[in-house]
Amino acid sequence: MPRYLPRFAAVAALSLMCAAGAAVLPDDRADLFWSQYKGGGMDITGESVLVRKKFSEQFAVEANYFVDKVSGASVDVLSNASVIKDTRKQKSISVDYIHDKTPYNLSYTNSTERDYISNTTHFSLSQDMFGDLTTVTLGFTDSRDKVGENNGKSFAPNVAWLGHAKSRSYEGGLSQIITKNLIAGATLEVITDQGLLSNPYRSIRYLDSSVPLGYSLGQQIYPNTHTSTAAEMRVKYYLPYRAAASLSYRYFTDTWGIRANTIELGYTQPISNKFILEGRVRHYSQNSATFYSDLFPFVDSQNFVARDQNLAEQTNNTYGFKATWAFAPEGFLMFKRATTTFDVSRIQFKYGDFRNIKAYTIANGYAPGTEPEYAFNTMVYQVYLSVFF
Repeated sequence: MPRYLPRFAAVAALSLMCAAGAAVLPDDRADLFWSQYKGGGMDITGESVLVRKKFSEQFAVEANYFVDKVSGASVDVLSNASVIKDTRKQKSISVDYIHDKTPYNLSYTNSTERDYISNTTHFSLSQDMFGDLTTVTLGFTDSRDKVGENNGKSFAPNVAWLGHAKSRSYEGGLSQIITKNLIAGATLEVITDQGLLSNPYRSIRYLDSSVPLGYSLGQQIYPNTHTSTAAEMRVKYYLPYRAAASLSYRYFTDTWGIRANTIELGYTQPISNKFILEGRVRHYSQNSATFYSDLFPFVDSQNFVARDQNLAEQTNNTYGFKATWAFAPEGFLMFKRATTTFDVSRIQFKYGDFRNIKAYTIANGYAPGTEPEYAFNTMVYQVYLSVFF
């Protein structure tokens, strides 16, 4: 099933710290969160609760519990006749400490699925300088995973543990206030992965004239090491009428031959002191990994083989809208204020060398390698309820 790597959350936190500016701990808060993802054969529903408590102006603790339920399977998993129903439970705790003008963050995350266990530790620090106009941030993430495969049914699992994977991420960021209206920032991340890196539920296919379909399925074989580098630049400009426009560009490269580009435009518009409206447009593109193929000429045709759709040539476009309502801006009872947020995204995926072999076969006139290239649309919904105290 999909792997939700906690290090992405750590990188997101790093980016926020880079843009945060002065070293001040956020207010105490509690959040309820609900999300739903539908598309590409997958239906994922997530629920989360987060509590943050500041014990002094220098020390705060945050705890989060997240559960998501997965049903269905992506088209490349379905091609192997494997349908997934599983629940992932993630627990995390984070500690923030400020010494002088330097914030330190240490967090631990445990994520458990029936066939996958991940333990992640993250540390970061940031330093303001040059009159608080410049912020430098450094971070390190270590993740240790246990990888398994469910050979039974969703209601009667039979999990075989296949091996381990570990990952280390080194992150650095710089944020600069250029003018009173313009902020720019950059981040650099290097990730090293080692161990069992392939998804056991996905298979390759190769030409085989001895079977009715014209092809047979085989096991993916990945290198046991992987290094990736990502660099991002972003700017945000504050407009005279309280709005803000943002632009970011991210370049990704790895030792498996993938090169990816991401560009995103954003716009934020407050309305009175109760509403904040945000819109975003994002474009992503990548080429395929060097050992990826939709259809191999024969079994064992090369040392490393993959047909994971995440390694295929692809583009996707995201259109998103977010609305935040401060329904108690002046507070109520023991709370200083309260907000609710609704976020919706539509994502359009299109693959250049990954074909839909589930819906199109030789039986309806499509020989192996001539099936239509796969494409699908998905909707992502997120709802937050936040109270500050």
